[in-house]
Amino acid sequence: MGSQTDGIASNSFRLNTASGKSKNLVLASACSLAALSLACGVGSVHAAAAEGSVSTLMEEVQVTARKRAEAEMLQEVPVAATAYSGDQLDALQTRDLQSLAFKMPNVQLDDIGTVKNTANFTVRGLGVNSSIPSIDPTVGVFVDGMYMGINAGVVTDMFDLEGIEVLRGPQGLLFGRNVTGGAVVIKTARPTEEFSSKFKVSTTDNLDTVVAANVNGAISDTVNGRVTVYYNDDQGWFENVFTGNDNAGASQSWFIRPSFSVDLSESSELLVRMEHGKMDSDGVVAQNLGADAPLLPGLFGIDVSDWDNSDDSFEIAQNEEGFQNDEWSQVIAEYNHDVAFGSGTITNILAWREYSAIGLGDIDSLPITAFHANTSVDQSQLSNELRYAGRFGSTAITTGLYWFSQDLEYFENRLLPLNGLDITGGGLQDHEAMGIFAQADIDLNEDWILTLGGRYSMEEKDAQVATINPVVAATTMCQLGGCAVYDFNDSEEWNAFTPKVGLQWNLADNAQLYSYWTKGFRSGGYNMRNTGLLYQPGPTDQEEQTSFEIGGKADWFDGRVRTNFALFHNTIDDMQREENLADPVFSVVQYIRNTADATIQGAEFEAMAAATDNLLFTMNVGYVDGEYDSVRGDISGDGVVDAIDLGLDIPRLAPWTYGVGVVHDLQLGNLGVLTSRINFNHRDASPYTDNNLGMLSEADMLDLSFGFVPDSGSYRVSMFGKNILDEVTEGNNTQLPATLGGVGASFTPLNKGRVIGVELTYEL
Repeated sequence: MGSQTDGIASNSFRLNTASGKSKNLVLASACSLAALSLACGVGSVHAAAAEGSVSTLMEEVQVTARKRAEAEMLQEVPVAATAYSGDQLDALQTRDLQSLAFKMPNVQLDDIGTVKNTANFTVRGLGVNSSIPSIDPTVGVFVDGMYMGINAGVVTDMFDLEGIEVLRGPQGLLFGRNVTGGAVVIKTARPTEEFSSKFKVSTTDNLDTVVAANVNGAISDTVNGRVTVYYNDDQGWFENVFTGNDNAGASQSWFIRPSFSVDLSESSELLVRMEHGKMDSDGVVAQNLGADAPLLPGLFGIDVSDWDNSDDSFEIAQNEEGFQNDEWSQVIAEYNHDVAFGSGTITNILAWREYSAIGLGDIDSLPITAFHANTSVDQSQLSNELRYAGRFGSTAITTGLYWFSQDLEYFENRLLPLNGLDITGGGLQDHEAMGIFAQADIDLNEDWILTLGGRYSMEEKDAQVATINPVVAATTMCQLGGCAVYDFNDSEEWNAFTPKVGLQWNLADNAQLYSYWTKGFRSGGYNMRNTGLLYQPGPTDQEEQTSFEIGGKADWFDGRVRTNFALFHNTIDDMQREENLADPVFSVVQYIRNTADATIQGAEFEAMAAATDNLLFTMNVGYVDGEYDSVRGDISGDGVVDAIDLGLDIPRLAPWTYGVGVVHDLQLGNLGVLTSRINFNHRDASPYTDNNLGMLSEADMLDLSFGFVPDSGSYRVSMFGKNILDEVTEGNNTQLPATLGGVGASFTPLNKGRVIGVELTYEL
């Protein structure tokens, strides 16, 4: 893989009790343990008396980061990552990936907000800042081995998972392109022969209610089945002072996930996972932070003089609350066959997914109609990965072939009545990629392991784009369903070789040092939201990253203390940027260009300490520093390329992230165990736009929960609070022209503030 272990994952270690016995306890990562409310924590030793808690405490989080035949303990794998088991995710009250956004060093798992459920993930300072679906990510998301081809539809609700792995650093050798920042690996729970069922219900002070259940068990001697259902009714959280709606941002979503496994023979198995889901919601909830935004509606006879649009307020004043409807279907078929050759396993993962979304958003975020946008996305993807993993003497081999095909359609209508414009554009894209890869982990002796590997990738994109401006719109005759003609047609191919060399030194059973060098690539591509006339929609060149990392991990005092660290240095050539610039005619123009070369470096440190049998302290800290080495594009938007561009900060790079936490268990005699936790995490402010005019706020996130599990272990009830300090955070901060709110006019989608809730989980 692209890096060695610097994250503290959930793993077992030996903790001596007062009686001299040792118990095998689950330790989650420094960031995840601090956030757990019930199922985890060293303090849960006494919870072993409660039926069902022992299995949770004994659980060892295993990962598939190296795509071996068998999952491996993360703490033993040279991968920079944080991993959560399914039980830990339940204890975190994890709704979606965004729920983990502040809980890991140098990691941001945010929803962009422009279009709901669209990922804007950043790891170690590498991320994107646009909802354009043709833009490839820097952090790839994989569900049961299937790569999610676009960022849209990624931040959906989750339930009944086997686990999540967040891999930091470039992962291109085994995972392909578009994982230069890292990879998020999601594993849904698989069917097993033992009957089980779970029911969960939760609600919050603003009536964000979840009802979910699963049933699992044997269908026949060779077939196991599992059915998972999930429903969420969110009645909204925000106050719209213009419409008087105190529940803006409401949504309803559901999915059903049937799966089955078939033992085809003693050495082969077929596992099929299916999912279908829908979401119906209000449109984007956003503020306009312009100094004159509350005054502008007065020109139209609208009074919103009591609107507080300061950057520490959650009030909005939108005249169009809009809507968004998402629908998706997917099937993932995994076939595994054990072979005598190298005592290995052949794995084939065939995956298909369709996703569609339509929506209407109030982009001006004012109580007047100045910039509203209708959008539609249709995406269909098909992929297949065939790989072999086995061992030959002292060498473990993983090798395979990968193929991916995707059809993408995106159309956007902009209603700009103040400028007399009602224009539509968008585009079509066919995308195909192939790769061949191999990695060898060679035991040089008992202490040293050498890793050698490489991946060769080929990629082709065919694009047709209809520019969104009045000059072209009259000839393209576009609607949300398509265009009569397209003013731009092009095709481009890219290829790249991704090498890796790594060395791991096991100093002892509980300590190691490592280093590695590797490359990574982000795909070139096209701009399907082409607005201005200054630049063509593409193609952009692929972005190349060279990365070096060194670090280590160790357990101390019989496993009571664990410390991990990592230092990394990345150079990025032909950096591909999505420039958002205010425009007096089109309101916002977006250009996708290779603008600069840059260097990003930093450090991560995580630690945990079991003070007593029922008290655990955790901490994590991450630091990232980045700067442009050279600039070839007008990043600032002032019309020239000069020292001003070179001195700008890299977007979405938050220099400091850190957190501390405490988990405590209290044994209530024979009644059960009361678990409490408190977790504080900080993230520095960072620029959102390349010109640094749009900023993402600094945030201090305080979460806590209290949970009870009875001695029988049949249910769990907890009360939780998220964002207790009521911090205002944004999905993005795109600048608008001064005509739409004065100085600082912006389109700023908001995340929820303080949320208090209760949750009940019952298991059979």
